[in-house]
Amino acid sequence: MRKIKHGKMSGSCADSCCLKLDGLSVNLEGDSILEDVSFHLHCGEIVALIGPNGAGKSSLFRSILGQMPYRGNITFAPAGGPAIRLADGTVTGGNRPLVGYVPQSPNFDRGDPVSVLDFFTAATARWPVWLPVPKRYRERAAASLDRVHGSDLLDKPMGALSGGQLQRVLLALALEPVPHILILDEPLSGVDIEGEHQLLEMLDELRTEYDLSIFLSTHDFATLGQFADKVILLNKRVLRAGPPEEVLSSPEFYETFHLRMGKGGER
Repeated sequence: MRKIKHGKMSGSCADSCCLKLDGLSVNLEGDSILEDVSFHLHCGEIVALIGPNGAGKSSLFRSILGQMPYRGNITFAPAGGPAIRLADGTVTGGNRPLVGYVPQSPNFDRGDPVSVLDFFTAATARWPVWLPVPKRYRERAAASLDRVHGSDLLDKPMGALSGGQLQRVLLALALEPVPHILILDEPLSGVDIEGEHQLLEMLDELRTEYDLSIFLSTHDFATLGQFADKVILLNKRVLRAGPPEEVLSSPEFYETFHLRMGKGGER
């Protein structure tokens, strides 16, 4: 992994490009979903979110995306610039930051004739899938797919894509236009080992080229040390945050998953 471009994963953002959550809490119909969640993500970091089912990972993503009401503060600060408030509808000191989102892979009918080009153009230009795609939209889709080394997928049917290929298409969509923050929900789910390796290499390449904050959830603990700069262990609240080795070998991780990983390996 490359050296982080901004900051040192510390508690303070200083003059770094930074996404900051401070005391974020979510309640739904009287049930506590998230409790006093606070952490920082710097631009250029890949941060992995782990936790058991029902830990609040999806609710945390939805809060950042502005899709769920919350208490507390979510702010984004460009490097050396003022804070910009996220999700609550107000803007302070600059333009609202762009957030790209890759959901868990949807299912497509294997016989669905809709091509990647049709899907991409309908999503980005609201062009009807039953009409021929204009040249300008084809060129735009090809350029976006080229960012994720997926230009060869342009004319393939969506239903014929492998898990890794589908993730490339969804990632290309999330990068159109290139955001400040990229959120991925279980991007390794349904992806074979080769596809997983390619996807992780691509994420490292993207954060290097575009200086993105990449925030993803995963249940694949064995690969955390290969790609994540920081790991956040969540179960309604932040139980532990730090480098992968530190989190995986922590008592909080063992108490949550009853696995011993990290220094001694998985047992």
